[in-house]
Amino acid sequence: MDYKKVGKEVLQQVGGKDNVVNITHCATRLRFELVDKKKVNTKQLESIEGVISVVDGGGQYQVIIGNEVQTAFKEIQKEIGTENSKSKKETTEKESLVSRLISVISTTFTPMIPAITGAGMVKAILAILTLTGLLSDSSQTYIILNTIADAAFYFMPILLAYGASIKFDVSPILAITVAGILLHPNISQLFSTGESVTFIGIPVLAADYAGSVLPIILTVWIMSYVDRFAEKVSPSFIKFFTKPMLIFLIMGPLALIVIGPFGTLLNDLVASAAEWINGKAEWLIPFLMGGLQPFLVVTGTAWAMTPIATMQLSKNGSEMINGPGMLASNIAQSGATFAVAVKTKNKELKQLAASSGITALMGITEPSLYGVTLKLKTPLIAAMIGGALGGLYAGLSGLVRYAFVSPGLAALPAFIGENPMNIVHAIITCLISFIATFFIAYIIGFEDIPDEEMSDTIELTKVMAPVKGEVISLSEVNDGVFSKELLGKGVAIKPEESMIVSPVEGEIVTVLKSKHAIGIRSKEGIELLIHVGIDTVNLNGAPFEVFVEEGEHVTVGQKLIQADFDKINAAGYDNTVILVVTNSEQFPTISEHIGIIAEHSSVMDIK
Repeated sequence: MDYKKVGKEVLQQVGGKDNVVNITHCATRLRFELVDKKKVNTKQLESIEGVISVVDGGGQYQVIIGNEVQTAFKEIQKEIGTENSKSKKETTEKESLVSRLISVISTTFTPMIPAITGAGMVKAILAILTLTGLLSDSSQTYIILNTIADAAFYFMPILLAYGASIKFDVSPILAITVAGILLHPNISQLFSTGESVTFIGIPVLAADYAGSVLPIILTVWIMSYVDRFAEKVSPSFIKFFTKPMLIFLIMGPLALIVIGPFGTLLNDLVASAAEWINGKAEWLIPFLMGGLQPFLVVTGTAWAMTPIATMQLSKNGSEMINGPGMLASNIAQSGATFAVAVKTKNKELKQLAASSGITALMGITEPSLYGVTLKLKTPLIAAMIGGALGGLYAGLSGLVRYAFVSPGLAALPAFIGENPMNIVHAIITCLISFIATFFIAYIIGFEDIPDEEMSDTIELTKVMAPVKGEVISLSEVNDGVFSKELLGKGVAIKPEESMIVSPVEGEIVTVLKSKHAIGIRSKEGIELLIHVGIDTVNLNGAPFEVFVEEGEHVTVGQKLIQADFDKINAAGYDNTVILVVTNSEQFPTISEHIGIIAEHSSVMDIK
């Protein structure tokens, strides 16, 4: 599947680049902040091949793509350019405080996920090497590898500054520089002396900002207002250097004296609250996350706990807020989907459930959730029960996650750390979640989908006219091969124009040397032959000019062949343009629109 094309189609259906304030992505979703959600064509979005589902929640419009989301994201980003449309327009909708908060969290944290994921996995590898005795924790190799793993966490304020700058519409470079002020060694040295530190007589509280989360987010938020002030008061002819100078002179001291210490206090309070809850009832959070994760995913609020989990990872090297419960939930989702695959009589549903069940087992649940369990309802209930049971065990056993990855079998190394039993508890959590969910889903059952109903859900494909003219039946064509439908069903057109265009979006698979015929495979798998004239192969390409080549991707209406029908007629050949579905047997319904004058209209509907 061409996910670059998917990205272009998604951008078009969300209202185009002028309707996009900001776009980020996570492991499976494109996350849009839009100027006006009323401009979005949700129905068309959901019908795009490659789009699993659409969620409007958490302050963002989320388009679920799956594992290839990054390819679609890059294409959209290329189409939009680097300019942030928030500078041109403000959103037309007022969002709730919770939606705005989750939107801030998602936009700020998403860009740094690859960094802390990679760093976390390096930590997991390091843990394996030390546990197996292959590497000593006092060796220089260990120290260097540990530094590589720690860098993303130590400089987390810088990573967060980038995401926060996107959310709050300020210069990423300036935001990153302000984060650098908080982490500069000179500041650490001043605090390390033990003497009081002041700035123009104002005390500066000692704080360690390495690995902190909230201080820099609050700082960049305040910076967005200072940015507007500096923009307003700076004369245009010297703005290039006065604006950043003012931002640094204001934000540097403000971050060190007020915002940073306040953010650090909040940071510690949130972390302490999580630790307190875990100390009183260590089973509670994984139990709730294991059971409610599908609900959080569907509503787009799954990011709500990310800051706390990130703080724990940075401070303790492990976290129990997100990872253990998510592991139980993801594996439970797989168990429910495999139960459907085993029990359903519907061949298409069986195939869908089996493939999406494997994906969920690896930690990506959207295909399973939206394609199977959410539609059938009772398997989703089973997944939530099984996830809660797995989460309960994870909590009681003290399971933690050492790296920020989407939990699943492929990410089990993220549960290898200082405690050698942790990975054992992770495996047991997986077994409980999968087995319990599978049997619950299988026993309570679901309302199976009849084969014919699945067939009814297949999208109708419209094959457009390759040329303007009167549409006639193949039986009227003066060639037995076509009139007897030996090559397949189709239509013929008495042309009124000379330009032959693509009737579908797809790939050019054949261009004959004689230039009179072209084969196309549509994105839906429809194989079409466009044949210009009867016996025009004898003209050796003289009346034709071809604009495409084999392997080229074409869109509907794209120029394929320029035909000189005067030359064809003068040579005594029939100029009828024939359009045949050469794999007709693969489609139960092909409706031909005979008798119409085709011009930019459908000549066949295929299902």
